Amino acid sequence: MKAPKLTTQIFLGMAVGVAFGHFLGAKAAHFSLFSDIFLRLIKMIIAPLVFSTLVVGIAKLGDVRSLGRIGIKTFLYFQVATAVALISGITLVNFLHPGTRMHINLPKHGTEIGIDAKKHASAKDFVTHVIPTSIFESMATNEILQIVVFSLFFGACLPSIGEKSKVIINGLDSLSHLMFGITRAVMSFAPFGVFGALAAVVGEHGIGILAGYLYLVACFFGGLLTFIFVGLGLLCTVLRIPFFKLLSFIKEPILLAFSTASSEVALPKVIERMERFGCSDRITSFVLPLGYSFNLDGSIMYMTFATMFIAQAYGIHFSLSQEIIMMLMMMVTSKGMAGVPRASLIVIAGALTTFNIPLEGLAIILGVDQILDMGRSATNVVGNAVATAVVSKWEGELNVTTESADAD
Repeated sequence: MKAPKLTTQIFLGMAVGVAFGHFLGAKAAHFSLFSDIFLRLIKMIIAPLVFSTLVVGIAKLGDVRSLGRIGIKTFLYFQVATAVALISGITLVNFLHPGTRMHINLPKHGTEIGIDAKKHASAKDFVTHVIPTSIFESMATNEILQIVVFSLFFGACLPSIGEKSKVIINGLDSLSHLMFGITRAVMSFAPFGVFGALAAVVGEHGIGILAGYLYLVACFFGGLLTFIFVGLGLLCTVLRIPFFKLLSFIKEPILLAFSTASSEVALPKVIERMERFGCSDRITSFVLPLGYSFNLDGSIMYMTFATMFIAQAYGIHFSLSQEIIMMLMMMVTSKGMAGVPRASLIVIAGALTTFNIPLEGLAIILGVDQILDMGRSATNVVGNAVATAVVSKWEGELNVTTESADAD
């Protein structure tokens, strides 16, 4: 008998976890062992995954820039879209405060994954802390900002050794693919992590905490819809790209990404539909694959939203400067993470560690991450379709078809 898909297993884990938490009450706290194991597995893969994907991403960036005008325009759009998505996520969570409805107590200091809330540091302390004294120490303690700084130096200096750099790049590319495989293995434990997280949370706080989760889902999906129809829709209107016609052409891959919670599975269909819409094949074949590494709008928006949601749930407050630093860090660490199962969770885990938010907080969103992933995967498809249409328009290679999206 064929085992159910991971998505189905996760939903089953959610349902069973809620049931166990409701009927066992405080006794369900023992099941948090499963979520603790899952969180430790996540911590295990953060450093090598971020280092390898970031260095390889920088190497690819150099190759793309050498392609000239189209490459520069494409990456300019990607960076602006990423910044808008990050700002949208953090603005949304600061305006709606979904985390304040959870009322989660901070873990006791000295517990396995319990740590103190973030203490404000001076600008000097922050700058000196960002610069690593040992990359091995940074990796051992999952200091993501320090790993990012070292990776930027590493990747930027690779071209200076000429042909020898290819050996290093190929090795790190192999390492990144190996880490993708390890990540997939870790994520196969996600249904048990979800079960343990929800059983413990519902057991401690009661079934009423589900109302907080419903509000979280409503806020995030509302934010995604606003980003799509206001942000991307307005951009298309300004550039005279028929936005709703574009949506009609890609509705099938959008539904595919939403139902499978994976934007990657929709890529072949998006390419075919964008060419039918009127984008040139050379622009489509260039922009779309790159967009799946550098332009995941829904996932980017979720990273700041979820991190701030967890901080709010613990009653941790951030200054504007800290929020800006968080966005800049995520803008860099999110690149090149395409194809990594639940990549957003890994980036969020790194941010929690960096800003001294209890990593245990990841278990708070773990229970509904599958539902949220469906929305952000669909948004990723729309964002990359719009990116392709925009670059085609800038290059004068967009000839919108007069045929219907349903025509053969």
